[in-house]
Amino acid sequence: MAKRGKKYQDSIKLIDRTKAYDLDEGVDLVLETAKAKFDETVELHVKLGVDSRHADQQVRGAMVLPHGTGKSLKVVVFAKGDKVAEAEAAGADYVGGEDLVAKIQTENWFDFDVAVATPDMMGVVGKIGRLLGPKGLMPNPKSGTVTFDVADAIKDIKAGKVEYRVDKANIIHSPVGKVSFGKEKLSENINALMGAIIKAKPSSSKGKYLKSVSISSTMGPGIKLNSAKFSTEA
Repeated sequence: MAKRGKKYQDSIKLIDRTKAYDLDEGVDLVLETAKAKFDETVELHVKLGVDSRHADQQVRGAMVLPHGTGKSLKVVVFAKGDKVAEAEAAGADYVGGEDLVAKIQTENWFDFDVAVATPDMMGVVGKIGRLLGPKGLMPNPKSGTVTFDVADAIKDIKAGKVEYRVDKANIIHSPVGKVSFGKEKLSENINALMGAIIKAKPSSSKGKYLKSVSISSTMGPGIKLNSAKFSTEA
């Protein structure tokens, strides 16, 4: 494992690894240990007591964070007819159909962060599913990216919508803002996202749902949070 730099080593000394911090303390520590010269992203990591191999224990969804993510996202929209003009008027970065699919296939073009598609375009978009899927870019009705209401979808994405889903290790990783947001905005974003994750608990999930919750900045160490403070479960 690569040796960590001096700033990281100094940051580690500020954290009690045996302790689960309350949210306010945890966010204070994230801000104190974010020592990079750029505005670091703060990420939330939530390990869940589910088995993501089972379809009925998948946890995924999307929500607009109260204060956004601090990142401006490029949106591509697959649409036709009057939906093309609607998407362009709503601020989509790229709009098209077969032409964009061909561009992705032939040029390996992925100059976008989120893909939105109208339902009548999914047959066309399906042709590049194996290219979009592994990159997490495939439009999906559950995350609100397959819809005829393209204007609202674009507005939400630009306002700071995040998608959350469990990975193979049953962990959700999601950005919750930038260090420059400060304590109050970061705490509100984290509380909002945790509320959505708790609400998304599958009925088939047994036992402890929130196994662990931690936050970290891009270059900083992980800080464990007291998961009981978020949950109403016993």
